Amino acid sequence: MSNAAQPTAKPDERIKEISAFRKALIRPELGGIVGTVAVFTFFLLFAFDSGMFNSQGIMNWSVVSAQFMIIAVGACLLMIAGEFDLSVGSMIGFAGMMIAIFSVTYGLPVWLAIIMTFVLCVAIGGLNGWIVIRTGLPSFIVTLAFLFILRGFTIFLPQVIERKTIIGGINDVAEGDWLAPVFGGKILGNVFTWLGDAGLIATFERGTKQGQPVVDGIPMLIVWAIILIIFGHVLLTKTKFGNWIFAAGGDAEAARNSGVPVNRVKILMFMFTAFCATVFAVCQVMEFGSAGADRGLLKEFEAIIAVVIGGALLTGGYGSVLGAALGALIFGVVQQGLFFAGVESSLFRVFLGVILLGAVILNTYIRRIITGER
Repeated sequence: MSNAAQPTAKPDERIKEISAFRKALIRPELGGIVGTVAVFTFFLLFAFDSGMFNSQGIMNWSVVSAQFMIIAVGACLLMIAGEFDLSVGSMIGFAGMMIAIFSVTYGLPVWLAIIMTFVLCVAIGGLNGWIVIRTGLPSFIVTLAFLFILRGFTIFLPQVIERKTIIGGINDVAEGDWLAPVFGGKILGNVFTWLGDAGLIATFERGTKQGQPVVDGIPMLIVWAIILIIFGHVLLTKTKFGNWIFAAGGDAEAARNSGVPVNRVKILMFMFTAFCATVFAVCQVMEFGSAGADRGLLKEFEAIIAVVIGGALLTGGYGSVLGAALGALIFGVVQQGLFFAGVESSLFRVFLGVILLGAVILNTYIRRIITGER
């Protein structure tokens, strides 16, 4: 009895094996990774002995990078959902001014002023999203309108109430407040003191602070940046809601037909973007002890650029929070690095434009090679 030859199963043409290397190449973070390596290599070569990479130098560009990271996380998730928010910068100025008015002018406790500002700004973010959904207008237009509305109120309100556009005295009223240190304090101070005593980091050599470490802790601004990056990354990559974000930005109509609550997703992302802007504003107000009508100028574009450098598509449906964080890191390192390298600071925008263009071209080129797009 002979054995009949068994027919071999044909491989499913719908399934295509992709090597780990090819998967890495189409990751949205690729442009951010390449840009980060290029930037650090440049400044290690030309600014290594300038103090840029000692404890104080690292803290300087880390703080600046953290500022960009906070707003970039919100902008990234919103862009992946297929929308823009051009009112982020004005929201920063508006939120800071409202904290100052509530606490300094009207004498409310700082913790209450902060909470009221968060509620107000997140509600405005939700209003942005609601108008976009209800009217069908591009989010570019709606949030551009709110850019002017919020900036106008930020200038108008302090002039009417205080007859000036800068309100100070916030540190005085924040003294002893339980919530203010969450945004304006520092952590791990004892660790840095130990490092200074051990001679591992620089300390003051004279004056009233003699023997104390130059860097005496990690600002809460950096802590907030790390928290938001972790939250955004986990939300986007590990949850069903993250899949909804990608679906809403990729093909909203198909997502609706699949049961994805696209409208709710988009509105929540507008609210989260406003939340991130308010976190930035509160940290800034607590750092400087004042609120100014010009705070937050151009921050909306810097956030979008950081997200694009990080590999997100302007059309939505594709991007990475980690990539956006790398884009923000590039911002901070370049901005501070030019100073340490002795380069004219006005060239910051030139460097930034070159990095932006290079990262976008690289992302687009590699993705077309791997996916076969034209």
